[in-house]
Amino acid sequence: MREQGCSTVSAGEPELLDRLVGLQSVITPERIRQALEATGRVNVRDCRLSHEVMLWVVVAMGLLTHLPIRQVFKHARRLRLGEKTPGRSSLCEARQRLGVEPVRSLHNSVVKPLATPATPGAFYKGLRWMGIDSTVMDVPDSEANVVEFQRPSGGRGDGAFPQVRKASLVELGTHVEVAFAIGGYRDGEQTLARQLWDDIPADSLLTEDRGFFGYDDWKALNSRDVKLLVRLKSDLILQPIRRLSDGSFVAKIYPTSYARAKDRDGIEVRVIEYTLNDPQRTGHGEKHRLMTNLLDAEQFPALELIEGYHQRWEEELVYDEQKTHQDPRRAEKPAQLRSETPDGVRQELYALSLSHFVIRALMFEAARPLKLDPDRLSFTGCFRILQCRLPECDSRSHQSFADWYAALLWELQQEQIPPRRNRINPRVIKRKMSKWRKKRAEHRHQRPLTKCFAESVLIVN
Repeated sequence: MREQGCSTVSAGEPELLDRLVGLQSVITPERIRQALEATGRVNVRDCRLSHEVMLWVVVAMGLLTHLPIRQVFKHARRLRLGEKTPGRSSLCEARQRLGVEPVRSLHNSVVKPLATPATPGAFYKGLRWMGIDSTVMDVPDSEANVVEFQRPSGGRGDGAFPQVRKASLVELGTHVEVAFAIGGYRDGEQTLARQLWDDIPADSLLTEDRGFFGYDDWKALNSRDVKLLVRLKSDLILQPIRRLSDGSFVAKIYPTSYARAKDRDGIEVRVIEYTLNDPQRTGHGEKHRLMTNLLDAEQFPALELIEGYHQRWEEELVYDEQKTHQDPRRAEKPAQLRSETPDGVRQELYALSLSHFVIRALMFEAARPLKLDPDRLSFTGCFRILQCRLPECDSRSHQSFADWYAALLWELQQEQIPPRRNRINPRVIKRKMSKWRKKRAEHRHQRPLTKCFAESVLIVN
């Protein structure tokens, strides 16, 4: 019996979606097949919407986020006389059959750190700048998503949409999201971050914001010989043991206040305290504290680490690229993802990250011969170029593909942007409270009307 949504194709019909051939410069067909084989998704019969085709379609969804899935399929395949595009329901069912695991497997095998010590801005004294942070994204308001991911809540009641929380490990110099962990709104970012530790490269200098610090986590990462540079909360007690030449000092962190009083299980760390004397800057006059296990003040001066810590903001830009620029139309809408099932949400997040890696990998290749920092190329400009040029790639000969790829990299090189301006934005929002009543539980999932409009009209005499 043939699977629903599948139709037998002739032996000579190419299975690969031919307008996606350009993606093979980053995601090879071998990687696709390996991901399918590793997760047991090998088709036993010819099928128009085979697992291989659908895996390419799901990847394309991350590049064509402004399109519904049927239009994604149209954009991925050149028009053939008499060929009908599969219906939305068939594509959705085929996507469900594919599942999450092949997309996760493909992400794990394809996405990797790109920077070399020669990459401008990616290393500090032989250490690769890496960062861990988290974000939340609205997902469609379906019952399944609410149960799996939960809604935020506050003084005005439950939030409008359920939210998924994502913790990411990012190579800061190239904006590559090396790995990420998915949870619900109420899952702690520290808990999710622990799932990323095995993916931290051995040569990393890992930066984290103050919400990620904990004694047990520091001890575990320190025992793995991970170099750390972390911002601290102001209420953490740190008594100087000795002062260093650059103004930083050595102190100990403890698991409990009792252990501190008894000086038990302490771990030596280096603390850097500083403030800002520019009244225009956010945080002016406040005391900021960084902590590191790089204890040598001569080799790693405090001012260099303070300046370097701000590389962590590159991860915020990764989230901005994915949530805003990769999807500008839906970013204006409340729900930033399209899937109404938890597995669909996870599948879509992996597709979004894979597509982001494709863009960033091409930008890296374009910047490398110019010895240019990859941050100096416009992500939005390069993304639009790839969307525009991808259908032009011709797979009929190796030479035509090579010519297309060389022309693409040249065009990406033209998207250079000037160095960032010395500017600051206040940490405020500009949002007007709505005059309309808040949508509550009783307003959701209304039953269908029993009368048509004309039947419900009552003319008043």
